[in-house]
Amino acid sequence: MNPQPLLGKSVFVTGGARRIGREIALTLAGAGADLTITYRSSKTDAAETVRAIEDLGRRALAVECDVRSEVSVRAGLSACLHFHQRLDVLVNNAAVFESSPLDKISLEQWDAVFETNARGPFLVAREALTALRENEGRIVNIGSLGGSQAWSGHGHYCSSKAALHMLTQVMAKSFAPEVSVNCVAPGWIEMEEGPDAADVAARFAARAPLKRNGKASDVAATVLFFASGPRFITGQILTVDGGLGL
Repeated sequence: MNPQPLLGKSVFVTGGARRIGREIALTLAGAGADLTITYRSSKTDAAETVRAIEDLGRRALAVECDVRSEVSVRAGLSACLHFHQRLDVLVNNAAVFESSPLDKISLEQWDAVFETNARGPFLVAREALTALRENEGRIVNIGSLGGSQAWSGHGHYCSSKAALHMLTQVMAKSFAPEVSVNCVAPGWIEMEEGPDAADVAARFAARAPLKRNGKASDVAATVLFFASGPRFITGQILTVDGGLGL
């Protein structure tokens, strides 16, 4: 087995400065990839992630990018191509999560979630498509178990991720045969902090058949599979939830 299946490849990870995005970036760097990560307000975190990638012997660039903006996305991708001279994999990770009863969600809240979670991946993929086609590239979208299950306290989030799941399949048809497109849909991933975080995590772990919650590394490993595995796989939404959704 090739220990560095992405050696010589260039990967663009939106929201790659911290949390799951950072773990994805470091995992792909460990597999040989050079990285461009985007951030909006986490400049310090982005710089730290770049240093961590460089410590792995890979080249890295952090760019400020608002995935809701055509101008910002085009500038971010232009910087990536100028720095790396190619693009092989796009990981649409940037997202927002919010809790609210459905009947209390304002129009502004609804639109804000969809702008990042659904419009953002569409916009970044559209702008990256030419470069990806040149290298028979891949797109990996980060969906959610909430995209296939109804969570009453997260109606706008669930709806936006369901839209991203469908967008994945539409992209897979539209961007073929040069570009494959798949989606990783995590369940409960232990990343949250707060006074009740441990209690919430314990409740979710008890519900999962594997009796544990996910880790950022579980998501990152699945992204690596889609980024480096068989090109014959496309249009798939792979749930990574320890069986929580069963």
